[in-house]
Amino acid sequence: MAVRYSKIGALPQIILLIFLLLGLIAGGLIWFDYLGLVDVKDRFAPVLGAVGVDERSQTPDPDDVMLMDRLRLEKLQEAIAIREAELEQARDGLSDERLTIEQEQQELQQRLEEVEEREVSLNERLQRYENRRAVLEQNSRDLTSMRPDDAVEILAGYDDQLLIDTLRVTEELARQAGEVSLVSVWLSRLPAERASDIQRKMTLKPVD
Repeated sequence: MAVRYSKIGALPQIILLIFLLLGLIAGGLIWFDYLGLVDVKDRFAPVLGAVGVDERSQTPDPDDVMLMDRLRLEKLQEAIAIREAELEQARDGLSDERLTIEQEQQELQQRLEEVEEREVSLNERLQRYENRRAVLEQNSRDLTSMRPDDAVEILAGYDDQLLIDTLRVTEELARQAGEVSLVSVWLSRLPAERASDIQRKMTLKPVD
């Protein structure tokens, strides 16, 4: 029986076997990479991309020694952001409170100025009263030292308020000195109608 020999030469067969072997090796590497036993996709990424094989997605490595530090840093940054927000809110609250305090200070300052103005006005009125009181006392002493008719002639020229104030001061000074007041004598020598009107007004509350 005759033996048939392949028409294909030895060199093409060797080349074919080499490509087949390379294909088996590549397939094995890809399979081992899929199982996680080896990492070849990152190294052969350009070649794999050219044949349509995508790189696998990067996932956190649980054995990464920096992973916990990164997680702690992220938590710290979140805590800092929250704290900054709280501080900003507190700062806004303090601004509102400071504005309220400034308004209250302005109101207090206005009230203080009003009180000071009233005090000045009161002191002026008191000073005027003391001056007028001193004038009335001196006038009363001068009139008391005169003859009654001369004193009545002067008193008749006073207006009603000045006459009433002079008579009241005269009575007060006489009472303090334990003497008899000349007011009744002076009134008796004034015109009857005016004397009656003055006596009626003297019974009223003194004008401040």
